[in-house]
Amino acid sequence: MADSADQQKPDQQKPGQKKPDHRSERRTRRRLPKPPAWWPLPACAVLGLAAGAAYGVLKAPEYAATSYVVAVPDDTTEPATALGFAQAYARIATSSSTLAYAQPRAGLDARRLRTQVRAETSPESPMIAITGTSKSPAEAADIANAVADALSLSSNQAAKNTGVQLLLFNQAVAPADPASPSASVSAAVGLCSGGLLGGLWLLARPTRGRRQEQPAGPVAQAVEEYPSLPAQGEHSETKEKESVR
Repeated sequence: MADSADQQKPDQQKPGQKKPDHRSERRTRRRLPKPPAWWPLPACAVLGLAAGAAYGVLKAPEYAATSYVVAVPDDTTEPATALGFAQAYARIATSSSTLAYAQPRAGLDARRLRTQVRAETSPESPMIAITGTSKSPAEAADIANAVADALSLSSNQAAKNTGVQLLLFNQAVAPADPASPSASVSAAVGLCSGGLLGGLWLLARPTRGRRQEQPAGPVAQAVEEYPSLPAQGEHSETKEKESVR
């Protein structure tokens, strides 16, 4: 019995022990400001800015040099034929056979040379632009000139049969400025990309805590204007009473 009585008594406070102040804890919780709903937008923008700036600073600059070759028809060939052969030669400019000729002068193996050169042409002009890229300006120019010379040499061997000859129009020179974007441009691109991702996240996030609230004002007015009608039995009873009267 004594044990049950002791259990029913509330826990007595020990001397020197303070009571837990639940009110202060609630106040501190209420005082903590909640972040706004649009916080992912500036957060993603800042992260994108930092990533773009770091990429622009840490990545080594890349240089690009371009040499031009032009397809020239002979006396028995029409200009439109030269334009078609220019398109064909632009496709084989980065082939294994062409790069095998350019490899000794460029000083690179075929695999690396294929990743650092590209050829472009226009459907309106029989000119081929061969661009070499490298971290060194001089190496970029050497790559472009080596591939241009190799393409001219291999195509001129069949000039008697095709009636079209490739001539070097302009040699590539070592560029002074890098072709890769600067740190400021990379930071701006990262800022825009981060802001775009943050905005998309805000649009695609699940809507939690949104309850559909029915408008109480118009409903209450409608109830007041149109009170509840009496039941069918009550309506018949009232008619009988009126007839008796």
